[in-house]
Amino acid sequence: MKEIVVISGKGGTGKTSLTATYSFLGGKDVVTADCDVDASDMHLLLQPDFGNPQDYYSGFVAEIDKDACIACGKCIDVCRFNAISSDYEVSPINCEGCGYCQHVCPAKAINLEEQNIGDLYVSNTKLNSKLIHAALGVGADNSGKLVTKVKNEARDVANRLGIETLIVDGSPGIGCPVIASLSGASYVVLVTEPSVSGFHDLKRVYQLVKDFELDAGCIINKYDLNLEITAQIEDFLSEENITHIASFPYDERFSKAMTQGKTIVEYDKWDLNELVKQSWNKIQELI
Repeated sequence: MKEIVVISGKGGTGKTSLTATYSFLGGKDVVTADCDVDASDMHLLLQPDFGNPQDYYSGFVAEIDKDACIACGKCIDVCRFNAISSDYEVSPINCEGCGYCQHVCPAKAINLEEQNIGDLYVSNTKLNSKLIHAALGVGADNSGKLVTKVKNEARDVANRLGIETLIVDGSPGIGCPVIASLSGASYVVLVTEPSVSGFHDLKRVYQLVKDFELDAGCIINKYDLNLEITAQIEDFLSEENITHIASFPYDERFSKAMTQGKTIVEYDKWDLNELVKQSWNKIQELI
């Protein structure tokens, strides 16, 4: 299976919009996984039916049995996260599920319950293709584990349907969700923009890709907003032997397409459409 992972060092570079467009161009020949689970928004462009919902459980939260509790205060004293109030109520947002309160409770009144922190979906999109995506609960952690679950489900779906290409929208940054997104990648597409922070974070995320010894190419979005930094990015790509897949100019129609729930190539026929299609063809050749 060919697994294309699209990531960026920072948010706002156009990563998800491009990934959704590639998914649109791939149509029924690709399965798409939205692994940006902390800010999942691929559904805004691919319009899935949120089919086959599955509860996702991860981590624990303490629960106090008020009937068994003797109000000794030991749990409150040891909780470094201030998750237990004076009336022995546990805040699920503050509780880290460490179990120390349970350990010190002389009345054995505290249990650790596994948390339902989100939902996973295997959906049909407006193209009748498959999108595997998830909704993480507010304040929930363990998003790296949820990314792994989304990717594994997407691989299973692709194998079951005999589809050979998986497109993954990864998280921005360099944290655990990004590392989980990169696992098993055949090719990595780096999306950046010509700003000081964009260039800085491109170098950081590429170091991660390099550490995993993965092949990578780069797309410079909105390249014409700062030609000086664009030139610096191009020099960096050349020095690191990173394939320069494409450079896209800034165009307000890009944003207008998103506000209408459309990918770039659906919105209107203009030069950028052809550039995006050419970049998709080039990525397919590279893998």
